[in-house]
Amino acid sequence: MLLRIRSKDGNFRFELPPTADISVLVEKILETTVDADPASITVSNKPRGNETPVATLKARNLEDLGLKHGDMIFVGYRPQDSQGPTTSTSISTPSSTRLQSNIWENIQENPVDVYWRSKDGKISRGRDTRFCKHGANGMCDYCMPLEPYDTAYQAEHSIKHLSYHAYLHKIMPKTSPAATPAIPPLTPLSYKVKYPCPSGGHPPWPAGICTACQPSAITLQSQPFRMVDHLEIASPEIIERFLKAWRATGLQRFGWLIGRYEPYEKVPMGIKAVVEAVYEPPQEGELDGLTLGIPWEDEPRIRELAKMASTPLSIVGYIFTDLDPDPEDRTKSIYKRHPQSFFVSSLEAIFAATVQKANPTPSRSSPTGVFGSRIVTAILTATEDGNVDISAYQVSEQASAMVDADMIEASVEPGIVRVKEEDRSQSAARYVPDVFFRYKNEYNLEVKKSAKPCFPVEYLLVNVTHGFPQSPSPLFRSTQFPIENRLGLEAQNIEDVLRALARLGAPQISDISHTSPSDAPKRLELAKWLSDWHLVSFLETTQLVSKDDMKVLVSTVTSPSLLEDPRALDTLFKTESWQTLMTFTRESAPSLPSTSAPGPSSSQMDEDIPQDVFDQIAADEGVRREGPSGVSSRIKICPHCTFENPAEEMDCQVCLLPLG
Repeated sequence: MLLRIRSKDGNFRFELPPTADISVLVEKILETTVDADPASITVSNKPRGNETPVATLKARNLEDLGLKHGDMIFVGYRPQDSQGPTTSTSISTPSSTRLQSNIWENIQENPVDVYWRSKDGKISRGRDTRFCKHGANGMCDYCMPLEPYDTAYQAEHSIKHLSYHAYLHKIMPKTSPAATPAIPPLTPLSYKVKYPCPSGGHPPWPAGICTACQPSAITLQSQPFRMVDHLEIASPEIIERFLKAWRATGLQRFGWLIGRYEPYEKVPMGIKAVVEAVYEPPQEGELDGLTLGIPWEDEPRIRELAKMASTPLSIVGYIFTDLDPDPEDRTKSIYKRHPQSFFVSSLEAIFAATVQKANPTPSRSSPTGVFGSRIVTAILTATEDGNVDISAYQVSEQASAMVDADMIEASVEPGIVRVKEEDRSQSAARYVPDVFFRYKNEYNLEVKKSAKPCFPVEYLLVNVTHGFPQSPSPLFRSTQFPIENRLGLEAQNIEDVLRALARLGAPQISDISHTSPSDAPKRLELAKWLSDWHLVSFLETTQLVSKDDMKVLVSTVTSPSLLEDPRALDTLFKTESWQTLMTFTRESAPSLPSTSAPGPSSSQMDEDIPQDVFDQIAADEGVRREGPSGVSSRIKICPHCTFENPAEEMDCQVCLLPLG
């Protein structure tokens, strides 16, 4: 086959058999150069990007690399050091093993990526009764399967963006599956000045710059693909609980979406993000915005906790409210995000780009091992009729690269993004290349215009559909436990947990040796109450549950058969942490005074007794134990669990409750 070579020495053509080793091609390349260092030779299928050192392609033939007749190969190299020894023999000599593995070959991808890589993604079609003239087992052009990136199918089903894997199928070589690890088809965008300069002929930026190290001009355009095609909320109650804080205070709220990624069959090779819970970090809400800390303190703990679920979870996005009640009708909200104003403000787009850049997606189709991000931005805002609905978006790879290069900033007008000025100062050097965008003028002609000093934010957005399942089956069956970081609205404390466990009869149910069939309804009620993300997250902070037992707890309460199998909690009941929790539940049961007179039930009676009475009883008990000598004057008796604490302690060392 004929291969074309292009390097800084010119264009060349070579006739080589498809089974020839890569070392044969390297020898041909060295014949066209004068002082090339064999160890520095790189090959690529693009003029810029995807450069792959030939040293990593040993023992590979041309056919395995996906090369075919007429392909153009772009070659780069560094001049050979006259004082250093040559290493041509190490490059040209074939070897049965590769000396080093490529970065992308060792990447562990998400299970949904592994699933789609094992499929061909073809769109099956039935037999057309009008045009198909063959039998039932035949096939023709009218009924043969379509490629997942078929343009006609995309237009017919109103699919604006290709799915990530459909886009990969479109740009990948079709000759051999082995071509994928050889030269990855995707290259992450970067608008930064290359450091150091590949030419090495001048000082680094900002002291010098050349065409080899400066980024090319940018033309903003709609991204042809999207990393996530659909956002699915596992249960409407998740959104209702999140909105409760806004309804009570009128202040905007923010939360991280905890969920997983699954195949989305309504789009060829599609991916959907399924949201199972919302975690609300510390924040300060306002009427027209909120203040949030990034990165947040509990992020490592929440990520680790989410991985413990029966189906491992992760952070798949974030959600925030932008709602203003209508002064004329307080049951409605003002419709302010529409085509005549904006859908996502420039400040929100820059924030989304920052979060996406910090959460890349592992990919074997990129030379860096990562590409893009699957973090979804969800906005709870008003519809045209005043109701509340979700809008889901992502920002493009161009947006993430421009934010990473510190090129853009928010403007006073929400729908406009401002391009920063170039800065050549040594402390804050910033190179801003030419930026353009295309639009259709009043004559319906496409016009190219400079994006400096500003451009519409819509050029950075990627739409994502959203919805709820027809038959909800969430991993967490309850959303009743108070939500974290809602100061003044909801409080999480261990007293409420112990009180609820006592009400549900957890100490009696946990005794496996005395279980009976009549306990099945109580077990299911307890299981449903325990299956709450906010409860599980709170229990981890109490230090009453060890890390190993926490894994058992989270895995148990997220089990798909939790409410179908009455024995599903048996594994949890056997853990030491659960037994400790049951001990505290028995000790802190409402019947604290042992000398209570007969009458109504102790639980109803104790609710009417002030806490000061219990504190006085504990104090009297402490005085009684001290005796006349006062040897135990440095001991505080906990009124909740009766543990003896040092006098200087403010909280109990066992149950962590205040000593009064």
